[in-house]
Amino acid sequence: MLSPELVKKIKQIQVYTSRMVNASFAGQYESVFKGRGMQFEEVREYTPGDDVRTIDWNVTARAGKPYIKRFVEEREMMLMLVVDMSASGNFGTRGKLKNELAAEFCAVLAFAAIRNNDKVGLIIFTDQIELYIPPKKGTTHVLRLIRELLCFKITDKKTHIPLAMDYLAKVIRKRATVFLVSDFISPDFSRAMGWVNKRHDVIAVTVQDPAESIMPPVGLVEFQDAETGQVQLIDTSNTTFRRQYEQDSLHRTNQLTRGFRSINVDSISIETHRSYIHDLIKFFHMRHRRV
Repeated sequence: MLSPELVKKIKQIQVYTSRMVNASFAGQYESVFKGRGMQFEEVREYTPGDDVRTIDWNVTARAGKPYIKRFVEEREMMLMLVVDMSASGNFGTRGKLKNELAAEFCAVLAFAAIRNNDKVGLIIFTDQIELYIPPKKGTTHVLRLIRELLCFKITDKKTHIPLAMDYLAKVIRKRATVFLVSDFISPDFSRAMGWVNKRHDVIAVTVQDPAESIMPPVGLVEFQDAETGQVQLIDTSNTTFRRQYEQDSLHRTNQLTRGFRSINVDSISIETHRSYIHDLIKFFHMRHRRV
């Protein structure tokens, strides 16, 4: 049984994300993600003006006169949401937690997908595969995905992106658009992501909180690593510490960006303290220019 609070949260996300899909990027999703190409529709008799390269020689030989193959664009696409729900997602200093932001972002993509009659699937992972829901269509299916993301009980687990990429490659054989949603605090994942990106269209979505890049001066604070449990007392009033903290954060961000580029993976960053809609639209426009 779902709690009244969770039911309310799911409805809020449904209303909000549906409104965003209708108002902000109606048609943009479809123009960016084209599906898997062309699919065969029929064989018909050749007429003057048809492209001779489409002649079906087997049927032509049997019939004694030329026939051609006719193809149509295959619009239906498969969208896979691969979402990191490790312990570091249970953090947020502004507005919402990182895992809540991830769930809402995935809901927007899922509603955009079903609006265009595409299938949507979900993989939740930590340092193991926690849940796999095969791709399907329909609002009821999308609401189930949102429910699973919001209901997931985060434990003291780490992140293992290569494991998630390997699992995805095994369960999804047809080409799919894959949104990998994580804070990317994980062992080296570039090789695994790059390999999967050769078969699928992988897009990295980095989920961040502003306190992970800029430390406010609030005095002595006890910090605990959500994934290792290690506790450390830090003087956040120390200017040298805060400057080093910001430099380390910037260095990590730049490393991530360079890493994604090196394996031809597009990326987008979303943050707990601000709307991601404009960033997502900007991302769609960037992809559209390359189509």
